[in-house]
Amino acid sequence: MRLLHTSDWHLGRSFHREDLLAAQAQFIDFLVEAVRSEKIDALVVSGDVYDRALPSVDAVSLCNEALRRLQATGARVVLISGNHDSARRLGFGADLIDAAGIHLRTDPARVGQPVLLADAGGPVAVYAFPYLEPDVVREELLAAEPGRGHGAVLEAAMARVRGDLSTRPGARSVVLAHAYVTGGEPSDSERDISVGGVSAVPAGVFSGVDYAALGHLHGAQAISERVRYSGSPLAYSFSEEHHRKAVLVVDLPPSPGGPVRVEPLPTPVPRPLARVRGDLDDLLTGERWARFTGHYLQVTLTDAQRPREAMTRLRSRFPHTLVLGFEPDGVAGEEQSYAQRLRGRSDLEVASDFVAHVRGADVDPSERALLARALQHARERAAVG
Repeated sequence: MRLLHTSDWHLGRSFHREDLLAAQAQFIDFLVEAVRSEKIDALVVSGDVYDRALPSVDAVSLCNEALRRLQATGARVVLISGNHDSARRLGFGADLIDAAGIHLRTDPARVGQPVLLADAGGPVAVYAFPYLEPDVVREELLAAEPGRGHGAVLEAAMARVRGDLSTRPGARSVVLAHAYVTGGEPSDSERDISVGGVSAVPAGVFSGVDYAALGHLHGAQAISERVRYSGSPLAYSFSEEHHRKAVLVVDLPPSPGGPVRVEPLPTPVPRPLARVRGDLDDLLTGERWARFTGHYLQVTLTDAQRPREAMTRLRSRFPHTLVLGFEPDGVAGEEQSYAQRLRGRSDLEVASDFVAHVRGADVDPSERALLARALQHARERAAVG
């Protein structure tokens, strides 16, 4: 069985106000051709198909086109919702289009119900976990069991997987999940998914399956031989300047427990990006900077005094300069800003801390779940506006 593992398309996302829809369409062209040329049996997409809960009309059109073209290749497609997606909207009509070989899995209640594939080696059970927000799915997955956070809900989901697998002797197994697994290297472009200060889950959660196809982290990386992130197909922050974007071709073993072979396929790079640092005159005249004229740039100027019209002058040589900062050499950094103090903290943590500060008592689990739903509603309303 040959799979193609991808994730984190973030259709509709921009890069510092630069529209990326054309680059995302180029990726879809590449993906369809890769499915054909690599003779892929099934494409798995591990969440964050869209960049926001209410995606733009153009993003929805591109996704629709992508699924139509992928279905025409004859490959099966299994796709889950990520933390950026609206599970209900992405999952609309899922039962109706299953028959077409497009399997949208956005309902936490179905984590133990696999999409069944087969080849000459026998059955392959694909268990597709949508993003499992602990405060939202606790009642469904944990019931009266103790524990909270992503580790607890993923353990509960995997218990259902193992229970179902026990009824399928000889079946190989694949899990799709959208999570932050211990050992993964994050970048600046992922939305934090920590809950109660606990975001990372151990890779051992996925023990017992032949392959875990992960989404959420934007750098392609192997947590273990069987637990991997494909990463995003495009760079969405300057922290990803050294990423080598790819999709992963995964050859499953002919029987459960055998070795898994994984090969990256590099995705198209519409425009390289880089972070550069120096004084303005050197950047404008130095030959060593000439290779960056076609890059998206984040520039930090080190001039003792802030130059006039710095961005305009930079763009005369580097027309794709997107971010400009000033850090004069020899000057002590400013006191940490409010934004820096909040960096790495989720919206839910900030809101919960605010309530606790005002009231003088921590929020309880039911209040935390209410806040999580309110924040999701606010994101959807903001996306509409």
